[in-house]
Amino acid sequence: MEGTPLIHVEHLKKHFPVTQGLLWMRTVGWVKAVDDISFSIAQGRTLALVGESGCGKTTTAKMILRLEQPTAGQVSIEGKDIHTLQGRDLKAYRTMVQAVFQDPWSSLSPRMRVRTIVAEPLVINSNVSQAEVDERVKEVLHSVGLRPEQASLYPHEFSGGQRQRIAMASALISHPKLIVLDEPVSALDVSIRAQIMNLLVDLQQEYEVSYLLIAHHLATTRYMAQDVAVMYLGKIVEYATTEELFTEPLHPYTKALFSAALPSHPDVTREEIILPGEVPSPINPPSGCRFHPRCPSAMPHCAEIEPEAKEMAPGHTVACHLY
Repeated sequence: MEGTPLIHVEHLKKHFPVTQGLLWMRTVGWVKAVDDISFSIAQGRTLALVGESGCGKTTTAKMILRLEQPTAGQVSIEGKDIHTLQGRDLKAYRTMVQAVFQDPWSSLSPRMRVRTIVAEPLVINSNVSQAEVDERVKEVLHSVGLRPEQASLYPHEFSGGQRQRIAMASALISHPKLIVLDEPVSALDVSIRAQIMNLLVDLQQEYEVSYLLIAHHLATTRYMAQDVAVMYLGKIVEYATTEELFTEPLHPYTKALFSAALPSHPDVTREEIILPGEVPSPINPPSGCRFHPRCPSAMPHCAEIEPEAKEMAPGHTVACHLY
């Protein structure tokens, strides 16, 4: 991990109550969406959170964006706990952290012109003159590959890839330090994906912004992220630099993910790993290691003892009893 961390997530948990009854609601269980995870992101770097649907990636992103309150643990940015911020500190945080969501069709208001959509984070959170706002809108539209005169149009007048560029312009306008990218290219045509990924990489270099990338597509992860955390059922099971993870995956779940992805070349032969069963319910996750019911290498004690994260190489940790 290079440099001092911009954002630090420590022992973060989010448990949602499961209730029964209409008049007398009683809690019958808890959905453990995120269950004790820790990671850091340094300035100018990208961390990808990877895993199947329902593993807790988006819930993690929502807590970092203050859209959800954590059950336990802490998210701190530049040393301040984000869930205790108020007043001026909260406004500063809202300019510092922005998001680009998966679906550019639903994340942009159809009733607002592009100029208003893009300028919104700046207008709400900063004291800037109209002239400065106009100048900054022009600047960010240009940096995401749109023309300044397109600012007067509405979102329906743009293609999917262009809408995602508008969303990126809106995220960049307040000079953020961190952008949460929630599946930023998965709703786009394959031909457009590479353009948007290239643009995101270029913008990161230009603005020295950090990204938290939520992804299930391993090719996107490999191209964009410097570090990867693999999540399974609310836990981080493996954490490493992208290069290290792709050359030397350790956890059986990580190996299964790579086995399921398309190879980079048709002639590449790989071990085929087919996981039995479905992802268990997060309402009462399996005891011990959460992956043990589906793991090809499970041992008797995997069902009883939860594995601790162990450092196998500098910066490469894995939570598995095999090591």
